[in-house]
Amino acid sequence: MKVCIAEKPSVAREIATVLGANVKHEGYYEGNGYAVTYTFGHLCTLFEPADYKSYWKSWDLNNLPMLPEKFKVKVSDNAGVKKQFNIVKSLFNKADVVINCGDAGQEGELIQRWVINEAKYKGEVKRLWISSLTTEAIKEGFNNLKSSSDYDNLYYAGFSRSIGDWLLGINATRLYTVKYGGYKQVLSVGRVQTPTLAMLVTRFKDIENFKPQPYWELQTLYRDTLFSYEEGRFQNMEAGEVLANKVKAEDFEIISIAKKKGTEYAPKLFDLTGLQVYCNTKFGFSADETLKIAQKLYEKKVVTYPRVDTTFLPNDVYPKVKNILSKLVDYKAFIDPILNKTIKKSTRVFNDKKVTDHHAIIPTGLQTHLQHNEQKVYNIIVKRFIAVFYDDCKVSNTTVLGKAAEVKFKTTGKEIISKGWRVLFESPDAKSKGENLLPAFTKGEKGPHEPSFIEKQTKAPNQYTEASLLRAMETAGKQVDDDELRDLMKENGIGRPSTRANIIETLFKRKYIKRNKKQILPTVTGIQLIETIQNELLKSAELTGTWEKQLKDIEKGEISANTFIKGMKRMVDALVYEVRSEKVATRISAVNNKAEKAQKSKSKGASKNKKIVDTSCPKCKTGQLIKGKSAFGCNLYGKTCDFTLPFTFKNKKISENQYLRLLRKGSTVNLKGFNEDGTSIEGLLRFDDNFKLKLEPKKVNKKTLTVGAICPKCRTGKLIKGKSAYGCSNYKTGCDFRQAF
Repeated sequence: MKVCIAEKPSVAREIATVLGANVKHEGYYEGNGYAVTYTFGHLCTLFEPADYKSYWKSWDLNNLPMLPEKFKVKVSDNAGVKKQFNIVKSLFNKADVVINCGDAGQEGELIQRWVINEAKYKGEVKRLWISSLTTEAIKEGFNNLKSSSDYDNLYYAGFSRSIGDWLLGINATRLYTVKYGGYKQVLSVGRVQTPTLAMLVTRFKDIENFKPQPYWELQTLYRDTLFSYEEGRFQNMEAGEVLANKVKAEDFEIISIAKKKGTEYAPKLFDLTGLQVYCNTKFGFSADETLKIAQKLYEKKVVTYPRVDTTFLPNDVYPKVKNILSKLVDYKAFIDPILNKTIKKSTRVFNDKKVTDHHAIIPTGLQTHLQHNEQKVYNIIVKRFIAVFYDDCKVSNTTVLGKAAEVKFKTTGKEIISKGWRVLFESPDAKSKGENLLPAFTKGEKGPHEPSFIEKQTKAPNQYTEASLLRAMETAGKQVDDDELRDLMKENGIGRPSTRANIIETLFKRKYIKRNKKQILPTVTGIQLIETIQNELLKSAELTGTWEKQLKDIEKGEISANTFIKGMKRMVDALVYEVRSEKVATRISAVNNKAEKAQKSKSKGASKNKKIVDTSCPKCKTGQLIKGKSAFGCNLYGKTCDFTLPFTFKNKKISENQYLRLLRKGSTVNLKGFNEDGTSIEGLLRFDDNFKLKLEPKKVNKKTLTVGAICPKCRTGKLIKGKSAYGCSNYKTGCDFRQAF
């Protein structure tokens, strides 16, 4: 009898149907000379510390480090697991050959090998290696069964990964919990989770400590097109003002127009991380949600194996492309144009050197009813697949140079000449037009223009979202936007595509991180843990990336598992020695894990963070602010300082929160209801050079401020031009729009 062992009951059912094993028994299917059984995840696991030595059960610094000479595996201590394991073992005892039908990846190999080894099976083992669960793929896989030994290195890599996580996770967690943990606070530390948390904490601290720096931009509006000073921004206001005043005196002249044809290639096919990033950005799905949806699509046979880290296809898939496309009848309108000619084959898509165990995620051609979110994910996978066989998008990139008073300005635009693959991603009611289309300029033309000299401030980096965190894990914390370079760095990423979502979810469960809309922020405990860990290697994304590279090298047979495990043991030994000798300054206790800023507000008291009173005076820097009858003011008022913040400014009451924002960030937000010369104005408050309040009217896009244009406020009147400002033709009937020149 041939015994097949799959990783899930649902997969076993599909395989059994194809093989004709249609008689269902408890824990397996039988028929046609086959028995098809299954695991459900990890039936077996590594020994716990107490399984090696009874006294290792105690969380005691004197027991660390725990470094077993040989790592052992056992059947999980669960009644349901043990029952299924015994069914599997009894089938193995009758088997002529065992066929490993686990998921075709490192984790799938490890799960099934542990079961085969613990069942003490000594006979022949074959490996089913497939990328989809369609009947065609399963039949093809059984016609091309591999020897189990072909995948020994894959197993060694998976075993080494588990041992590495055990060594560092168990030792470091006990080490920091006993040394620094407070009441009921376990401090979980891990090979991948800790550097991931460290990236989040570092970004959070960078933003918290960021100090905006002013800079200035010189721009001018000519023929409704915004031109920017060719040499970029100014760090010095005076230097920019000189040029700003200079260009006002002369007309603007077009001095050159350069058009360069370019090509935009279709987006790459999806690997798992790319799919998770896209779905988080576009649909708001978490990485874990996307993985679960992709797994369901795989089990419904509509897409190929999802836990992959390549965006390429092997050349042997190319002959199957036409058949896959022809079956996607729901996308007939997009597919017909490419089925009527030779299917495009590009090295940007087909590259054997870029594919190892699995190829990019693509549709199988099978279509079935899907739930709403499943349909969303499926739809983008299919469209990406179709797009790579379309023509490239042809564009014309235009650069226009102009000058005023010999000061040069530049603008750029792009016109789509031939849409190519872009037609797949347009909304049905979208108007056909180019992007950033520029007017038809002529070299030598001149005319009036509207220069502007604008003060801006540098911005802090953005907090991580799940999408940007996944990309950072993929590149070991390095900011990489280029697709080609990112592909090269994947071998050194943190974690594997299939485990990154779980790592992020683990950090949530342990209350080290929390969500703020799309942002992922560290909690107080998360920040305290990273600040407590002095060992930089433990927090290093690059070191973890190096470990991942070594695990891939084990998979390739380039280094031995023993080398990796010895290295991990040396690190754990050194870590325990180092931390045991550290002095304990504080212990981390269970807290209400709010974001750090909110926690700071509580810990430092409301006086500095929730009220103006007792805040340092921004003008003299020595006094403290107090509250009077009609204003906040410096307690040195009338002596050495004259700073005040009136409760009402230009007939508008200003809230304490807005003044707090002004003191901290240099301005309020845009506020409505200021009254100036009988006109209601919207704008923000800043300090002038003498720390007096000044109103800065809300900026309106000057491109729209032309006589006769629709009023941006009431949307019914038209703009008219007065002596010093634009206004609305409906000013007599109540529209108070006003924008100074």
